[in-house]
Amino acid sequence: MAWTLDSDRPIYAQLEERIKTDIVSGVYNPGARLPSVRELALDAAVNPNTMQKAFADLERTGLIITMRTSGRMVTEDIAMIQKIRLELAASQVDQFLTRMRRLGFEPAEIIELLSEREVEKDNE
Repeated sequence: MAWTLDSDRPIYAQLEERIKTDIVSGVYNPGARLPSVRELALDAAVNPNTMQKAFADLERTGLIITMRTSGRMVTEDIAMIQKIRLELAASQVDQFLTRMRRLGFEPAEIIELLSEREVEKDNE
């Protein structure tokens, strides 16, 4: 999947978010070895130092672990991965609800709209 980066936020933060998303969505499974900083930097078309900063932040959270001889690995702590997954989902829901309220939708209307869209998607 292509790396879509924008100029509104720091690049390293966007890289960190993308790697987190890849971990919680199963692109990288618990205990899996991650590509090297250079590989991911090349793939994302960013400076390796920027990718290194994102990796360092993810290491501080414990989501990834550096093994001296094996490189970086995804944590095997499934509870941590699930917690981060729920946090990311909550953030997305909050952003969605904020945008919908700005459009003038009430909670019941939002729920109705979501239900209708789900039915439409199922019928496609």
